[in-house]
Amino acid sequence: MRITTDRLLLREFRPDDIESYAAMCADPEVMRYLSPSGAVLSREDAWRQMAMLSGHWLLRGYGMWAVEERTSGRLVGRVGLHYPEGWPGQEVGWALAREFWGRGLAEEAARAAIRFAFERLGWPEVISLIHPDNSRSISLALRLGEHFDRTVELRGLPHNLYRLVRRHEADKA
Repeated sequence: MRITTDRLLLREFRPDDIESYAAMCADPEVMRYLSPSGAVLSREDAWRQMAMLSGHWLLRGYGMWAVEERTSGRLVGRVGLHYPEGWPGQEVGWALAREFWGRGLAEEAARAAIRFAFERLGWPEVISLIHPDNSRSISLALRLGEHFDRTVELRGLPHNLYRLVRRHEADKA
């Protein structure tokens, strides 16, 4: 399943994504809020994570997309839908390589993922689980229309749960 936006291609992960994906996962600023200890991933662990994200598609029928910049063909990061066993809800999440921060790409891709969740999958809502200190992701969640719901513990760490409820056509009138 591929999605094209103005500047991005959301697509499946490919084996040749490993160089860019491993570099992103080795950046302490990118990983600061994404792992329980904030630790960077080794190349091998980045590959395992790519495999897990790809496997999520097989098990759930949806998942995280590799996000590619259309003009350059470069891997920007990952954005998409995530609902592993034990999660508190169906999530939209994002992680971009630092060089792509501040350009609105995460928002563009996340909006496409949310549209897919609501229109194609019929989800009634999406959540985002964000470390309380991750002000950049909190700001993005709010721009997407999500609202703080509560704090939950996930993998031993507190996370703020933001929620966006699908608006139905009757609600828009």
